Amino acid sequence: MGRMAPRVVYFPDSFHEVNGVAHTSRNFEAFAKRRGLPFLCVRAGNRAQAFVQEGELRTLELGRSGMAVGLEQDLKFDPLFFRYRDLISKTVREFRPDVIHITGPSELGMFGAYFAWKLGVPLAASWHTNVHEYAGRRLQWLTRNLGELGVAMEHGAEVGTLDVTSRFYRLAKVLYAPNPELCALLERKTGRPCHLMQRGVETELFTPAKRTRGADGKLVLGYVGRLSVEKNVALLPHVDAELRGMGIAAQWLIVGHGAEEAMLRRALPTAEFAGVLRGEALAVAYANMDLLVFPSHTDTFGNVVLEALASGVPAIVTPDGGPAHIVRDGVTGRVVADVGFARAIAETVSGFGGMREAARGYAMGCSWDAVFEKVYGAYPV
Repeated sequence: MGRMAPRVVYFPDSFHEVNGVAHTSRNFEAFAKRRGLPFLCVRAGNRAQAFVQEGELRTLELGRSGMAVGLEQDLKFDPLFFRYRDLISKTVREFRPDVIHITGPSELGMFGAYFAWKLGVPLAASWHTNVHEYAGRRLQWLTRNLGELGVAMEHGAEVGTLDVTSRFYRLAKVLYAPNPELCALLERKTGRPCHLMQRGVETELFTPAKRTRGADGKLVLGYVGRLSVEKNVALLPHVDAELRGMGIAAQWLIVGHGAEEAMLRRALPTAEFAGVLRGEALAVAYANMDLLVFPSHTDTFGNVVLEALASGVPAIVTPDGGPAHIVRDGVTGRVVADVGFARAIAETVSGFGGMREAARGYAMGCSWDAVFEKVYGAYPV
């Protein structure tokens, strides 16, 4: 890194869950451990209370209370987390941080911002989730039949949530985001410098070598991620119907869980629902797909897209958000609007070979070490 590594306290919103923030956080901690960097991770977990030190790496894991409110399948917010204030204060002070890094306005993020102010330590904040877009989409159960009024309500929710969240991020001296458009938005809304904090991929785990399917003549379309409204998974049955209208019968492999699972099971009765997969099982699932179909408009990066490419699986994504910056249209997959998904899939079927090789080749150039070296290089110390 070219200079003495700063002592970093990291307060992630999520660590053990199945989402992009957690995935990045686990890899961030692993990077610090590999490099022998002074790093303290304060996070919520299943254990009541545990402090562990391994060399320069320290972790303080704190259990959430029974009053924790569910935000997503396995993600919660604990309004009673303040009961750990004294313990967190003691642990952070003894560590003597040079910088405190948070990932959002959760109970952990609020603690991180508070202690940065209290100790006079620079605050860094990374944006991983487009909470403002989630707010608009999660109103759709109420607004979908209200016409222009409904659209206005969704837009108002987005704008209001972005404004509130941006005010929180202004507390930081430096910001990070996973794609250039989001960085530009944050700089505009907060007046703070923003640096790219993209994602890496484990190319030894996610590889075409894990494919167990033979030449069975099937077209296997995959989806990996939360089965929730903000992921736009309602598009999948429409894509399936269009493909069948073209005479293409696809087999769907759905990996993940969420509130929209029941709808998808009804609409795609022949699909395989694998639930949440991790590690080797997830790698095998990717490798056995022919295409990843990822219709989200709200993802800031798209870990699953990069994992699919590493597995030699081209991806079909929308022009919105982070995935469009990973996929090279016509080379490693397709970048198309919702109405073009079925046609793009049909056109891509004949070009699998070259796209598979290009997808794997792109992913081989992405490493977690490179990602986090840039994060350390931008710390305000």
